[in-house]
Amino acid sequence: MTTIDDIAGIEAQVALVDAAVRPIAERPVDIMDPDWVTKMREGPDPLDEVGVRAEAESALLALIAVYAQGDETARVSVRGLFSRYTSFRWATHLPVEPTPDGFRQKLLHMSAVDQGNDTRDELLSLRDLCADARTAGIDLGPILREVAELSSREDKFGWGSMRDILLRVA
Repeated sequence: MTTIDDIAGIEAQVALVDAAVRPIAERPVDIMDPDWVTKMREGPDPLDEVGVRAEAESALLALIAVYAQGDETARVSVRGLFSRYTSFRWATHLPVEPTPDGFRQKLLHMSAVDQGNDTRDELLSLRDLCADARTAGIDLGPILREVAELSSREDKFGWGSMRDILLRVA
C-alpha cells in the first residue's frame, strides 16, 4: 500500500522538475512570428533542454503507479500534485505505445491530470489517443471503464467529470 511518505518523496522529485522547466513553460511565445509553430516543434524538448528527463520520467511513472494501485486518498493526492505542479504537468509525458498496457498507462496519466487547465484540450487528446488505439486493434471499452472507475467524479469545468468523460467514450 502506498504511504504518505511515498507520495512526499515523489512530490520532492516533481517539485525539482517543475522548478527546472518553469522558465521554459512560462517563456513568452511570439505568435506574430510566422514561424512560431515550427520553432516550437523543432526546438529541444524542455526536459532535455534543462537536463531533467530521467528525473521527470521516473517521477511520472511513480505517480501513475501510485494512482493505479493506491486507494482514493492516494489518487486525490496524485491529482493534487498534477494540479499544483503545472510546469511538470506540461513538460512530462509518456511515450506512445500502441499496446493495451500503453493505452492504459496514457489513460491513467490523463485521469490523474484530471482535465488540466482546459477540458477541451483533454478531449482532443483523448480523441487522438483512442483513434491510435483503435488503429492498433486495441479493445478500448474495458480499459476506458477500468480507468473511469479510478477517475475523479468532480465536474471541474462544466463538461462532466473525468469519470463521466471516459465512460461516454467507452
